[in-house]
Amino acid sequence: MGEARSAPTVGQIVLGMRLRDLREKAGVTFEEAAKALHVNQTTVRRMEKAEVGLKLPYVEKLLRTYGVPDDEVGPFLELAGEANQPGWWHRFRDVLPDWFSLYVSLEGAASLIRTYEPHFVPGLLQTADYARALLRVGFPHASEEELDRRVELRLERQQLLTGPDAPRLWAIVDETVVRRPVGDADVMRAQIDRIIESLELPNVTLQIVPFSSGPHPGMFGPFHLFRFRVPELPDVVYNEGLTSASYLDERADVAAYLEALDRMGTQAVPAPRTGAFLGDLRKEL
Repeated sequence: MGEARSAPTVGQIVLGMRLRDLREKAGVTFEEAAKALHVNQTTVRRMEKAEVGLKLPYVEKLLRTYGVPDDEVGPFLELAGEANQPGWWHRFRDVLPDWFSLYVSLEGAASLIRTYEPHFVPGLLQTADYARALLRVGFPHASEEELDRRVELRLERQQLLTGPDAPRLWAIVDETVVRRPVGDADVMRAQIDRIIESLELPNVTLQIVPFSSGPHPGMFGPFHLFRFRVPELPDVVYNEGLTSASYLDERADVAAYLEALDRMGTQAVPAPRTGAFLGDLRKEL
């Protein structure tokens, strides 16, 4: 049986899909693949869905069963070994729920992140003080040490925006986001300054949907859409609740969210004017 873990890395997801494609191309059934490994069919299915780790002896046996040439087996196993390495966020597992660790994995592998937030500044753009004020409300029973860990995790996630192969972040937020007091006035002023500073990055775009624009397609709640460089991975939409989350990758679902984002973008303040909008708002604080 494969080794279970909290959430798959993106590498494991991709390789699981490749194993599925190789099996189907070879005309091998789940039953036949399972027989080759001396396991039940569920194990093979879970490997393809990245629900368990990729044990290298199992992977090699499957590749041989599927007729993969010898010169391709070694590189595949090397990729599998790399994919099995825990992500950097694994050291935050004490404060990172299983259902959110996949989000962090997808976020780190995305080439494009499109997000809509109706309540607060997107996590990738938050200051430490703003994040702490939010987390103190979200986790009212957390100790200061736990809050420190959660803030540290959030700040470490932000490094991807300025790192190599940084993704493009395109965020749309309601005007409520920049007007709702989080912390004291100094915290809000510093947060507005941080957003304005982030707009100078070539890969960051933020638009604000003003109250005056009326109803818009995103009023049902926040969501995030990830697009990836690897062709095997489809776009993924993330929806978060109070204690769980859902991940959608069906084409029709993703298309509906993309349409909502595009429509909201036309109702929002044009991106080149976001800095001026925030500058005027800051004067009111």
